[in-house]
Amino acid sequence: MATYPRLASLKTFDDFQRRLDELGLELPADREVTAGAESVLAQSAQAGTLAIGNRFCILPMEGWDGTSDGKPSDLTRRRWKHFGISGAKLMWGGEAVAVRHDGRANPNQLCLTEANQKDIAQLRELLIAAHVERFGDDDGLVVGLQLTHSGRYAKPNDHHTPEPRIVQRNPALDPRVRVDDDTPILTDDALKALIDDFVAAAARAQKLGFDFVDIKHCHGYLGHELLSGIDRPGEFGGSFENRTRFLRDIVAGIRSEAPGLELGVRLSVFDFVPYCQAESGVGVPDPLADPRLVFGSTPGGDGIDLTEPLRFLELMQQLGMRLICTTAGSPYYTPHLQRPAFFPPSDGYQPPEDPLVGVQRQIAATAQLKQRFPEMFVVGSGYTYLQDWLPNVAQAVIRDRLADSIGLGRMVLSYPDLPADVLEGQTLARKRICRTFSDCTTAPRKGMISGCYPLDTYYKEMPERKQLQELKKLSVRNS
Repeated sequence: MATYPRLASLKTFDDFQRRLDELGLELPADREVTAGAESVLAQSAQAGTLAIGNRFCILPMEGWDGTSDGKPSDLTRRRWKHFGISGAKLMWGGEAVAVRHDGRANPNQLCLTEANQKDIAQLRELLIAAHVERFGDDDGLVVGLQLTHSGRYAKPNDHHTPEPRIVQRNPALDPRVRVDDDTPILTDDALKALIDDFVAAAARAQKLGFDFVDIKHCHGYLGHELLSGIDRPGEFGGSFENRTRFLRDIVAGIRSEAPGLELGVRLSVFDFVPYCQAESGVGVPDPLADPRLVFGSTPGGDGIDLTEPLRFLELMQQLGMRLICTTAGSPYYTPHLQRPAFFPPSDGYQPPEDPLVGVQRQIAATAQLKQRFPEMFVVGSGYTYLQDWLPNVAQAVIRDRLADSIGLGRMVLSYPDLPADVLEGQTLARKRICRTFSDCTTAPRKGMISGCYPLDTYYKEMPERKQLQELKKLSVRNS
């Protein structure tokens, strides 16, 4: 099994650059990071009708700490307050919010029903109030809401009981969510009803004051799976036109029911065939995988082909959409693509490559999209693994116009105000920097709330931390 140097061991910029050279990676990075008004990261930007105050963005993460009926808890509210004090001016969706009960990825995910809308509105208000308290005003602060249906990965009623709703059969993925017949396949009529639910949720979001909604098409969830539905018959499968009908019909409905609401998409812009764990513990392509069923990949399912993702962005432009947030793969079957990490979650696999390769892959793909569609506002992802060197790369990416905004996810669980520290010229608090221990993923996979157990004192003191440590030890012994 290959081993890679831990990024935290690269103490100087020269060490970091030397490692990039060893890997043959062309990753933009500046030796010195500029703070204050002169920083390119502090520059404002325009996206459609939205004036965004700087170049940091908080990415939407899947919440595991809401109530059983889809309302926020105190833990949810704490997290949104942290988003507010982060210093980022763009909140891409807050977190993944289901448009109806059967689309929840876990039984504690938020759900934007009529009964819950007041509680979800309060999250936005808390975030803005925290931002104003920390920075004095909310100038340039843009808050969106990500709308989702989890499709194949729905677990709306029990953490350990999949209730998948799928687009088509998939030989590698079906056994993982206990699909053994066609029963879970959504009919065209069921998809049309779901489109109505997305439209209704978007109208609610506009009424609650959210600046835009994200129509989620990433990470193997329903919107993303539709993009690879080449074997699906009927109106929503086969041709590219049919596979994008879901998006087009949702957008048309929102234009009618919530005119003026800005719209975006978080998109897995490439993927590989599903991976599984080899006897060595390292991730390898699943022998059951069908490479045809992969969006944004080469015919073998093992490389990037942006032909259809570029068509997707062209379609977005035609639909009057200007907001795109890039990501890749899925946390369920290609986590080394989606969120490069040194330490995998307990149900994952050891990385088959230095995680820096995964970071560079996402940044390069995002840059290609930005260069082809310069008028789109493009948010990039995959930066957390850069750790101490995140600001250096972020500054270079924005300066070189390889993206318009730097998206942060896991990092703000352990270090919520990292953007503010960077912009204010503060020395980074190394003890708060996410080291990709993946406990924020392992915990919910074990049915517990998600949070940064290693670095966030609040979670460190929870009884779940000890329980999580014991479960991880047991997993190691059984592997």
